[in-house]
Amino acid sequence: MMVRPLLMCFVLCVVSGSSKPTDRKSRVHDEPLSHLEHDDNKNSDYDHEAFLGEDEAKAFDNLPPEESKRRLGIIVDKMDTNKDGFVSEDELKDWIKLAQRKHISDSVEHQWSDFDLNNDGHISWDEYKNVTYGSYLEDPQVDTEYDYSHMMARDERRFRVADRNGDLIADREEFTAFLHPEDHEHMRDIVVQETMEDIDKDGDGFIDMKEYIGERHFY
Repeated sequence: MMVRPLLMCFVLCVVSGSSKPTDRKSRVHDEPLSHLEHDDNKNSDYDHEAFLGEDEAKAFDNLPPEESKRRLGIIVDKMDTNKDGFVSEDELKDWIKLAQRKHISDSVEHQWSDFDLNNDGHISWDEYKNVTYGSYLEDPQVDTEYDYSHMMARDERRFRVADRNGDLIADREEFTAFLHPEDHEHMRDIVVQETMEDIDKDGDGFIDMKEYIGERHFY
């Protein structure tokens, strides 16, 4: 559809001026802005979804070109907050931040009812653990290919950091920090720690080039 090249051409012009699920519920950490591959050398599909949102991007792709351009014009008008007829780099940055906040809010809202089992407006660690790791807790031998005990321990550690008052019951703000730690200052250390654990394969406290790039590139 015409909207994709139109949209990405506009954006470029302005700028230039997680793991296997259990049988019950998958882990929901760090949902990306788009589930598509991010490779600008192939196409701009990732940017298209990240900018509009996955649902909105699909809706645009199914619209006639004229309607797509009309709706894009509405978006551009919203971005132009000072109404000078142009979208500055700062206005584009603000729009992307707004889109990211909406994405995070929608992600938490989408997951909330799955984990708030007693509908009390909070999600306890036990609720999250039972929904996410229910099959493993019922039968630790359900799938020996994955170290669910390690994954669960990491999740509990992150949950405790996100839980500011230490009661192991998360309100929406705390649960948002648990799902999206990269957007919360008090979660930065846990993000670094988890990244080190994932990449530092030999556990020596350092990341060498071979670990960073990956074993497959050295065969």
